[in-house]
Amino acid sequence: MQPTTACLIVIGNEILSGRTQDKNLAWLAKALNEIGVKLAEARVIPDHAQTIIDTLNHCRKNFAYVFTTGGIGPTHDDITSLAIAAAFGVALERNKEAQEILARYYGAENLNAARLKMADIPAGAGLIANPVSAAPGFRIENVFVLAGVPSIMQAMFDGIKGELRGGAKTLSRAVSAYVTEGIIAESLAAIQNRHKAVEIGSYPFMRSGRLGTSLVTRATDATALAAAYEEIKTMLLAAAPEVIEEDLA
Repeated sequence: MQPTTACLIVIGNEILSGRTQDKNLAWLAKALNEIGVKLAEARVIPDHAQTIIDTLNHCRKNFAYVFTTGGIGPTHDDITSLAIAAAFGVALERNKEAQEILARYYGAENLNAARLKMADIPAGAGLIANPVSAAPGFRIENVFVLAGVPSIMQAMFDGIKGELRGGAKTLSRAVSAYVTEGIIAESLAAIQNRHKAVEIGSYPFMRSGRLGTSLVTRATDATALAAAYEEIKTMLLAAAPEVIEEDLA
């Protein structure tokens, strides 16, 4: 069984400027894998309406699920909801349930125009609960629109992960050695050719002034994964006597 695929669209000028470091991608990739959904692609795009529209329309046709983070707050540059409504060709409208949620959280007398903006949701979308700061995200078809703040995004995801239907979980194992990639490249390519169902990644590192390589194997089939891993470990032992083994499953 093949994994179900997903794409993450990170929206925000602050991410692209380097002012804010994205912390959602790694967390979401791991959380999705636990339910058999493979994060197959991630894109970082600006707070620009047409870019959001074009990116979303491409991704929602090519992945089982699309997640967006960022741009659903109360300020002028939070345009994600409006752009997503445009991408689906629906109106952006004041959602009564979302407004009631915000009224309970802030108090009806404190619902100014900026806060009410967070109740504007594309027509036909279902709300995603926000147990941290109330302002909801939403789902429209296979697109899940989440907050950019990591703690809020994680809480939102925990609330909707039961709606997701995954395939096979991707398993992984890794082994590292003090050997450079150039020495093992030819042997590694041969192993990859023998184990086409296993994804093998090679990642150089330096520790205490010494160069080495970490080899990570990933597959949905545990037997295939084990076979490739053992070949890699044997190859590394022949090339370098010091092997640091680490299990990432």
